Amino acid sequence: MTFIQDDFLLQTEAARRLYHGYAADEPILDYHTHLPPADIAADRRFGDLFEAWLEGDHYKWRAMRTAGVPERLCTGDAAPKEKFLAWARTVPQTLGNPLYHWTHLELKRYFGFDGLLSEASAEEVWEQANATLASDGMTCRGMMERFGVRAVCSTDDPADDLADHEAIAASDCATKVYPTFRPDAALRVDEPEEWRSWLGRLGERAGQEIRTIDGLLGALKHRHDAFHGAGCRLSDHGVEQCFASPCTEQEAAAIFQTALAGTPATPDEHRRFGTYLMLEFGRWDAERGWTKQLHIGPLRNNNLRLYRSLGRDIGCDSIGDRPQAETLSWYLGQLDLEGRLPKTVLYNINPAHNHVFASMAGNFQDGETPGKVQWGSGWWFLDQWDGMTEQMRTLANLGLLSRFVGMLTDSRSFLSFPRHEYFRRCLCDFLGAEMERGALPADDALVGQMVRGICYSNAREYLGLAVD
Repeated sequence: MTFIQDDFLLQTEAARRLYHGYAADEPILDYHTHLPPADIAADRRFGDLFEAWLEGDHYKWRAMRTAGVPERLCTGDAAPKEKFLAWARTVPQTLGNPLYHWTHLELKRYFGFDGLLSEASAEEVWEQANATLASDGMTCRGMMERFGVRAVCSTDDPADDLADHEAIAASDCATKVYPTFRPDAALRVDEPEEWRSWLGRLGERAGQEIRTIDGLLGALKHRHDAFHGAGCRLSDHGVEQCFASPCTEQEAAAIFQTALAGTPATPDEHRRFGTYLMLEFGRWDAERGWTKQLHIGPLRNNNLRLYRSLGRDIGCDSIGDRPQAETLSWYLGQLDLEGRLPKTVLYNINPAHNHVFASMAGNFQDGETPGKVQWGSGWWFLDQWDGMTEQMRTLANLGLLSRFVGMLTDSRSFLSFPRHEYFRRCLCDFLGAEMERGALPADDALVGQMVRGICYSNAREYLGLAVD
């Protein structure tokens, strides 16, 4: 039997009706990705399956290392086909991991491959996929159009050039592509060498030398305005814990000067400086009507050996276990007291915090914007069947699942859009089971309307992007 078939993972008749009748054909709004805008601007055509599928994918590297694959076949100098063959040998060992599902969904949807990837089938897959990649419509823009992707948001540093976004906006690209403002580098006063280098790039982009805290804020605000002009309506922050240590302007200025001189900020100084900037960012987002995304809780760069040789985002981050409730409440509460809390989506990486985040979102609703503070879809290590199901179950119990803004890929690959299908099957399987056990009405139209909202229209209405 074919592994990826029409009713893949849909365990009840109600789930099958919901998926095929309400979810499958909804368009995609992928509001948090790491897709390179340059690839979309150039309408890149990938030279082979390695370029399209393995280049930059730290999920696969992590699995390959665990399977005993040498680093040269993950991130090293091995030939592209050699790296693909190493991945093919790894795939049978990923049974039970979401990578197994994602791999076969992607091979089926993009390349029409119905078998199972292994060392035995690798040559067939390599040849079939490469031939498909060379065919009409298999450029970056063509892939997005093929999957009904109405809009994607990239993740962009304030020091990044927005020329690629301008080129895309002026082109005939059928998918809207918007930047997302991610100023994490501004907070790294505990790493002054890297931070000072970034200050130079930011100053060059903003057209000014940055020598003071006011100069930093001015340059960041200049870029915030430029991002808005390029269609940006979301910011994003990746933090181990919300910053919640009050800091005066004078204290922030002193910490800035210490880091500028090359001395790392102490942990307490780093927290206070981060708090000062994060409150400013929240105010700017609220003034512009943006949505703020807070990705909270990872413990990054655990393997110092690989970090020093390869850098960030190479598959050596993990779940952190810092307490989150009090700092998150303080940060949201401060902005709320000022009347400048923007629409906010919260993401946790530690499943132990599910109920904390779901209940926290309910504290800061304003009675005007439906679902103003959202608890976002299962993120990173929770972006799998059990993690997504538990997120939806907990949200349904503690909040309003009907207002949920749904799925995003958080991916660097143009072959990742079937993850929306994976999520939609999970959603319909969860709701279908609830219908069949009598916990939800046996009313396809009623439940199906909620399904459609979660798949697409809730995010479209909430984010305010010019989509359709």
